[in-house]
Amino acid sequence: MSLLSIPAELWLFAATLAAVAVFHRHTLGAALAGLAAITVYKTALTGFKLGDGLAGLAGHFAHEWVLLANLLLLLTGFAILSRHFEESQVPAVMPNLLPDDWTGGLALLAMIFVMSAFLDNIAAAVIGGTVARSVFRGKVHIGYLAAIVAASNAGGSGSVVGDTTTTMIWISGVSPLHVLHAYVAAAVAFAVFAIPAARSQHRLQPIMKDAAPGTAIIPTRIAIVALILVGAITANVLANLYRPDILDHVPLVGLAVWAAILVALPLHAPDWPILPEAAKGSVFLLALVSAASMMPIESLPPASPSTALVLGFVSAVFDNIPLTALAIKQGGYDWGYLAYAVGFGGSMIWFGSSAGVALSNLYPETKSVKAWVTAGWAIPLAYVVGFFVMHAVLGWSP
Repeated sequence: MSLLSIPAELWLFAATLAAVAVFHRHTLGAALAGLAAITVYKTALTGFKLGDGLAGLAGHFAHEWVLLANLLLLLTGFAILSRHFEESQVPAVMPNLLPDDWTGGLALLAMIFVMSAFLDNIAAAVIGGTVARSVFRGKVHIGYLAAIVAASNAGGSGSVVGDTTTTMIWISGVSPLHVLHAYVAAAVAFAVFAIPAARSQHRLQPIMKDAAPGTAIIPTRIAIVALILVGAITANVLANLYRPDILDHVPLVGLAVWAAILVALPLHAPDWPILPEAAKGSVFLLALVSAASMMPIESLPPASPSTALVLGFVSAVFDNIPLTALAIKQGGYDWGYLAYAVGFGGSMIWFGSSAGVALSNLYPETKSVKAWVTAGWAIPLAYVVGFFVMHAVLGWSP
């Protein structure tokens, strides 16, 4: 394919991503400007899959609104969850449970990895970032923050309830056992990126050895956190088991999270003032996802190990949900490879996954592609090493 044959929409999307990377202090403005340019171009000139002009635009977002609403509800809801978790004092007592040297940071990353197997990866990253802020006295290395996102994405890659993409594969009729072997690659990748990240964090700020005297856990805050997480998991699992079609028409998981938040109001009021900043980060991700949804990509190259490997790198800059949908439609994949690639690949850049965007709401300093890639250098290496170890051990079994 020559450069001149590449559709203008893809050039506009590439320019949007470049602007986000360069103007990291104005990421929301860059994303919204890119979305506006793509929307105007599509509406005026090329049209959409469901029609031309404003009618086509309306039809497009009538199809996409559930995904966008779910992301908005989850990102803002998990910001509320993060504050409840922080105020429960669990993060403050974590130094009593974690090792006192660099392995304490490694143990925390391992906990995030395990949590993400049964929690949404956004929740796992937010909880991990909240604990890190406490046990490292608010001084967290950007490479370690990237590792938190990578651990949450890797931990969810082999579980059909750990990531939206694996859930999509499950809904399509694939057995959960057929994505489970993604953990072979994910475990290897974890070993590659987690150790240098934990050591970098220890050099910057060692972990607290002990909690402050008199620190006590607040059980009602823990109950609220548990209620929100159980509500999200229950809604997701029950819908997938009994009414998977409803997930295409209602942002069920996001609504379940907010229902739990509202039910818990009599126990503790949420920290409402954090919502504007969380909403700002959420709108940024929604702008990129909306722009990606309008790209004229109708098919992928034939399914193969090399295609799956490349999809991981593509998912760092392109929404992994439409990539997964195209791969499912095309078929012929070893689903464990696909789950690992699109699940973990987004960890390479801060806006490459919803977990990264959620964590950036807690740590605005992560909103620099250069800083993320430089400090998180081990993540792309880990992705490639994990992929090839899985291929050497298991082969390719579509």
